[in-house]
This record gives sequence, C-alpha cells and structure tokens, in this order.
Amino acid sequence: MRGLDQSAGDVRPAEPPVSLSLNGVSKHFGPVRAVDGIELAVRQDEFLSLLGPSGSGKTTLLRIIAGLELPDRGAVMVGGTDVTRLPPYRRRIGMVFQNFLLFPHKTVAENIIFPLRMQGLGKTECGERLSWALGLLKLKGLEDRYPNQLSGGQQQRVSLARGLISRPTLLLLDEPLANLDRELRAEMEVEIRRYQKELAIPFIYVTHNQEEALTMSDRIAVMHNGVFEQVAPRVEVYQRPATSFVASFVGQSNHLVATVLGDEGEKLVINWQGHTLSVPRKGSFAKGDIVRYSIKYEDVKVTGQRKTPIERKGQNFIAGKLRDIIFKGQTANFILALDHGCELVASGSLRETDAQIGQDVIAEWPHEAGACFRDGA
Repeated sequence: MRGLDQSAGDVRPAEPPVSLSLNGVSKHFGPVRAVDGIELAVRQDEFLSLLGPSGSGKTTLLRIIAGLELPDRGAVMVGGTDVTRLPPYRRRIGMVFQNFLLFPHKTVAENIIFPLRMQGLGKTECGERLSWALGLLKLKGLEDRYPNQLSGGQQQRVSLARGLISRPTLLLLDEPLANLDRELRAEMEVEIRRYQKELAIPFIYVTHNQEEALTMSDRIAVMHNGVFEQVAPRVEVYQRPATSFVASFVGQSNHLVATVLGDEGEKLVINWQGHTLSVPRKGSFAKGDIVRYSIKYEDVKVTGQRKTPIERKGQNFIAGKLRDIIFKGQTANFILALDHGCELVASGSLRETDAQIGQDVIAEWPHEAGACFRDGA
C-alpha cells in the first residue's frame, strides 16, 4: 500500500524522507565559535525554525546550507547528495531575506521571474511558473506594479514568490518578517505556514522571535553559542525545556535559585527563600545541590482567597502582596512582592482573580509544573 509501512503485522504511515542533513558542521571566525558540530536531519514535509538570540549562529548556519559560507568541517547533504562544496546556484535551494531585496526599477512580474531569466528558461515556461507563483502568493493583478507601489506585506509576498518560482527542494528564510508591523507579521505567519503545507517542501526559518517559531514550526532548534540546546516539536520545547537556557528563552518564566532538600519519587523537594516547594525531577540530584527552577508565568495563579491545606493538596503556594497588575489585553501579569524582597510573576485573565493591588494574596501552582536544572546547566 502506498505511503504505508507494514512490518510484523503493524501498519503505520511511512516516515517522510530526509531532505536535508547536517553532519558535524562547524564554522569558526577566528576565536569565535559561530557554529560548532551541528547535527540535524530535516524531513521532506517539515517546517523547522532555528530560534535563538542574536549571535547564536542561526544565520551563519543558514548561509552554510545555502552555500554562501563554507564550513570548516562537516558535510551538508541535500536529498542524499553531498553539496558542501557546490555553489549556491547548483543546490536547488531557495532563499528569502530579511530585507526584501527587490529591484526598484523592475515590476512585480520582473522581480519574481528574475531567477528564471538567470537560468535561461524560455518565455513559455517563465509565464507558466509566474502564473503559478502569482496565484499561490495572492499577487494576481499586481504584476505591473513597482515595489514602491506595494504594501510591506505585498513586498514580502513578492520576495517569497521569487524564492519559490525556481521550484526549490527546500526554502531558507532569514527573519523575513522582521521589518513588518505586528498585524502584518501575524497575518504572514499564518500564510507562510500555509504555503509550506501546500508545497510540501521543507522550510527552514531563522528567527529570534519565539512567537513566530511557535506559530509556524513543526520542530524548533534552539541555538545558543553555536550549538543546539534542544531540537524538538514546538510544544515539547515550550512545555518541557531540555536546558535552563531554553527554559529562560522560550516563554516567560520565573527563575528561582534553590537548594535541594531531598526527593519524593518523581518529585524533587527544594528550598527557595525559606519556602519548601515540590517540583518535577529530571535527572539525579543530591541533598544540598543548588538548582534553578523555572516556572512559567501562566502556570502560576493568584488568589486573594484563603484555602485550607486540603484544598491546596498537590499545589505549591507562597503568600505575598500584590504589588502591581500589568494589563496586556487578553491577559495580565500579576507581580507579587514577597517578604524576603523577591518577586514572583503570575499570568492570567483579570476575570480569573479577585485580587486587588496592595492586597495580601496567595500564588499557587501544581507540583507537576515547571522544570528544574542544576544551576548553570
């Protein structure tokens, strides 16, 4: 049966083939370790984001894949072929940049088909591909306009069309939405993911914006100091960070430096500023170890109501005073000032709490929430 793998009486969908492989890819600029020993396999149907702060190595890695930069070590494989030393035009890889790089003196149609002209394709094939790209990117009727006659979103669509018109085996996108306003960016996030699913080719998307990565990606590779901290499905990266860096970079979290008191099966008991907390245990810890516990704002809830110990079973709780409420539209951040001078931040709807600024409140969250790491890990 097509698309199915049958073995030992089990019928499962076959895994899509690997389109891109990076094998031990490294690149140094003098003493700077831009990319260090990267291993990665990207499937044919996958939208993968390279997420990390500025200087983490994302764009350098993208340039190596594109052929704009040669690695010091390692291999780049596209469709099972080693392309490490091939020039960009022989890799069948499309690329879309942060700055749209449209020719101001060329029309939309001329900008889009420019790569085909460079390849020497005939007029008939250029016209067929142009019609396909205009339809896909919703640009029909704009063929004769010039870039300065387009909105930012339309210019980005033209840039995407130019990257796709050569029918690449994969598309690289280097922060293509960075210059758009928030509303346009949100619209384009949905559109770009739709294009990827329709085309069924891998998109590799560089960004420092976690909202973009979480909105569009199937998997996220979090980069820091030239290495991958975690490569996993987007929900796993958000809910189960592999390192303290990922926990701090993805989402908004409280970071509590605490001391291990002991463990209770799958839970670790820690002391933070005199408060005893039960938290998820991942790995082995000894009594007295210093750990960093990360708990996301949205996992912490605030209430002005006193509860009995029975009602708090399975919950951590800390008493404090509500110092401020930061309204964010659909949600709000509640900032708690604690007796020892530290603060905790909770997040939720204003409708979900009865607490008022200046009131004594309780912050509480489930024992299962958050992640605990050895300090510095």
